[in-house]
Amino acid sequence: MNDHYLKKLDRVTAILTQLQSKPVVRAQDLAEKFDVSIRTIYRDVKTLENAGIPIVGEAGNGYSLMDGYKLPPIMFTKEEVLSFITAEKLMQKFSHQSLGNHYQAAMEKVRSVLKYSDKNLIKNIEKQIDVFSFHTDSGDSLKNVIPIILESIAEKTQLTIRYKTVEGRVDNRTIETVGMFFEFNIWYIMAYCTLRKDFRQFRIDRILEISKTQNPSCRNMDR
Repeated sequence: MNDHYLKKLDRVTAILTQLQSKPVVRAQDLAEKFDVSIRTIYRDVKTLENAGIPIVGEAGNGYSLMDGYKLPPIMFTKEEVLSFITAEKLMQKFSHQSLGNHYQAAMEKVRSVLKYSDKNLIKNIEKQIDVFSFHTDSGDSLKNVIPIILESIAEKTQLTIRYKTVEGRVDNRTIETVGMFFEFNIWYIMAYCTLRKDFRQFRIDRILEISKTQNPSCRNMDR
């Protein structure tokens, strides 16, 4: 098998992975990702269809897998398996508790589809990797703060929070979250504050109460 067909096989497999992981995949995005022409992507999608993969869509719009169609688990490369170990160690050290529990459950599902040899690889090496960090206990009793924030970003809805300021004052705020970041062992959110009518940073460990609303996030909708 020559290099041309090997590259095509790798690309077609990668396109299938994209279809499994995203609701809709555009041909233009695939062409840019793999540095090929859109016509080549059309031919690759046709190859998948000829192999019996039920792809919905057409050239010029977007592609997706037929709703309800399930594919066998994708096999991971050895390099990808090793990257999982490092990612898991980082999550254990740096993630908020509300994320850590969900990530651990997700990793168990990933491990369940690994080949026997890859499971042994993880078992043999995971104890040899550690991540050291200066960690401070935020004292945060709200274990689901970050998942709620992430849901509001995905759903483009506003949040209401009771927030303790640096001066020790407790304010009620309605915010529209646009992103999150982790710096110096502290999680922050960047959000538009409807009270201040400007963008502000909020430390997650200072959020005393949080709840989702049904109000659309106008700032996100305009983007």
